[in-house]
Amino acid sequence: MVWQQIYDPLGSIGLSALLASVPVVVMLAALAFFHVKAHVAAILALVSALLIAVFGFHMPANMAGDAALFGAVNGLVPIGWIVLNIIFLHRLTTENGSFKVLQDSIAGITDDRRLQLLLIAFCFGAFFEGAAGFGTPVAVTGAVLIGLGFSPLAASGLALIANTAPVAYGALGTPIITLAKVTGLDEMLLSSMVGRQLPFFSLLVPFWLIWAFAGRKGMMQIWPAIFVAGGSFAITQFLVSNYHGPMLVDVIASLVSMGALVSFLKVWKPKKVWTSAKLVGHEDDGGEAHPEAGDIPQTHAAAAVRRAWMPWIVLTVFVFIWGLPEFKKAVDTVPVLENGQQVLDAKGLPKVANNNFLAPIFKFEDIHEKIEKVPPVVPKVKKEEAAYKLNWFTTTGSGIFLSAILAGLLMGYGPLQLAKQYGKTIWMVRYSLTTIVAMLSLGYLTRFAGIDASLGLAFAFTGVFYPFFGTFLGWLGVALTGSDTASNVLFGGLQRTTAEQLGISPVLMAAANTSGGVMGKMVDAQSIVVASTATHWYGHEGEILRYVFFHSIALAGLMGIFITLQAYVWPFTAMIPH
Repeated sequence: MVWQQIYDPLGSIGLSALLASVPVVVMLAALAFFHVKAHVAAILALVSALLIAVFGFHMPANMAGDAALFGAVNGLVPIGWIVLNIIFLHRLTTENGSFKVLQDSIAGITDDRRLQLLLIAFCFGAFFEGAAGFGTPVAVTGAVLIGLGFSPLAASGLALIANTAPVAYGALGTPIITLAKVTGLDEMLLSSMVGRQLPFFSLLVPFWLIWAFAGRKGMMQIWPAIFVAGGSFAITQFLVSNYHGPMLVDVIASLVSMGALVSFLKVWKPKKVWTSAKLVGHEDDGGEAHPEAGDIPQTHAAAAVRRAWMPWIVLTVFVFIWGLPEFKKAVDTVPVLENGQQVLDAKGLPKVANNNFLAPIFKFEDIHEKIEKVPPVVPKVKKEEAAYKLNWFTTTGSGIFLSAILAGLLMGYGPLQLAKQYGKTIWMVRYSLTTIVAMLSLGYLTRFAGIDASLGLAFAFTGVFYPFFGTFLGWLGVALTGSDTASNVLFGGLQRTTAEQLGISPVLMAAANTSGGVMGKMVDAQSIVVASTATHWYGHEGEILRYVFFHSIALAGLMGIFITLQAYVWPFTAMIPH
């Protein structure tokens, strides 16, 4: 049986959109106002989505169940697998004391908390976003910040705010590459367009980050350092995205930014050192300081510092290799042979097939190619695929796991000790994994049921204001799914179709989907759970959400205004030299 999605079951797109928004409202209200635990809030939202999908949007119950299950397995791998293993590595470094040495070495670069935040959350986090994405940067930077003595709310909230501008080019450009595939637009054009939107915010976000932490006065005291970090990142982001492509934008920009900031700090120091690790205006955030917070940084021998950095260098190398498309292709595919000879494709390149052992594919038969998206969400009827590729070895989480095992052995842990620590880590993050699984179930169910498309069509009725609201559509997609890539899959085609109907550049609006989406990254439940897990601030997801929500909406609004100006006032900023 083939089922076509229904986008206006109530006969009014406004009322249908209100019905579609119920799961999101349930989750946000449960987290932010009723102080419900994150895993319980996610399950409540999932249950409400199942009821609305079946009884409101007339989706067959077996299909709704299969869609939710499809989302659950995608929640475990890759997202949950990344979180579990990055926390495992952090636990190993904390238990043997090397993390304390790492903290002291960072403090040795600068003892000013604002500059530490800039270096770790913005520069270091952007590298991990570019190399891996999918929650890795928030997990790593949140863990480092809490270890440096930042309060739980500061470590969680600021790690989320910092992880915005790099997201569009995360995981070696995956959101842009995916956007090109789903829209049929040129990948380089999209990379260039996003590279003409985000650099302004790559310069703004570091200022915003320090303002959120230390207030306006505290920000102004170190504005030269912020300008160096943000400016070097923004210029590099523009150049690489416009003249090279989307894959290495974040990796190169983050390394340039980090190098520029560290070099600048060798010749410039703030007049007043900021020592507080709590948010201005949130000195009583309800969290307990990390046990090592307040310790006076010590000077360690060079060999000890190298040993402390070793696990994170190993992690960086593994994450970068595991993110390379060439590595994934080499491992996950096998050559196609015929009579012992390599078969070539139409372009004369070696033809490859899926490796059934290292990357088996499981089809969810109740929904695979049995659900159809229909116009106006897509230009023509399109069947939805539901094939889960378990690339268990080349997924980013496996690279992190192997890096943690290797680093653990190099740190002196034995196999039994590693197994014991891994068991403790699983128990520690059990509720976080439950939340991630439920959230991805919710995201995939809303996608296959057409619930998200109903919300998107409501935005499409805004006419001349569409550039502004279309940008918020990207924000909504990431807030729902936790992924800029997933948001582009959900709404990329709709953005192109609507833009063409309104006479607006489809490249501009497709790019706006991913640029607006980056601002939704800080409010999606998945990212918030990763942050609370990394900072050991379990059960406070609602407090984190309430803190970052204003920042997310405000930055998305500014992006919407900028996109509108690009569409109607400053079209020259959207001219692509290709």
